[in-house]
Amino acid sequence: MQKTKTRTKGFSLIELLIVVAIILVIAAIAIPSFLHSRMAANESAAAAAIRTLNTAQISFNSAYPTVGYASSLAVLGGSGAGCTPPTPTTACLIDDNLAGGQRSGYTFTLSNVTGTPNSTYNVIAAPNLVNYSGVRYFCSYADAVVRVSMAAITTCDGSVPPQQ
Repeated sequence: MQKTKTRTKGFSLIELLIVVAIILVIAAIAIPSFLHSRMAANESAAAAAIRTLNTAQISFNSAYPTVGYASSLAVLGGSGAGCTPPTPTTACLIDDNLAGGQRSGYTFTLSNVTGTPNSTYNVIAAPNLVNYSGVRYFCSYADAVVRVSMAAITTCDGSVPPQQ
């Protein structure tokens, strides 16, 4: 008697394992690039938000010269009040997310507002999770130059180098 081997249609376990291994290798190559791209996008958005805050501070100072610069991010925002009309307590110059201090994986703080009227300020952007949402810190003050540092920034002044 002769036994004939019949081949069933489909894939063998070995073939499926090879395909899964190839997919895992491709994923291992792609995921770090994706994470790096997201960090770069978050950092770019943080620098743009610092520029937006500088513009808002200049506009606020022009609109309310007896007050000077805004004392908080909430003052620059609208606090969901509908912004009709803008006032020195809700200027409606930035969106509510940025006014709340969070955007694109970064935390924004406005501090060191001093003078009568307010003549100085510091705005600092720090990544929420270092090496995940970003690695660089950004800041600016009344000169409106965006500055960058790899180390945490507590106060922004001329010792922090400008962004290139």
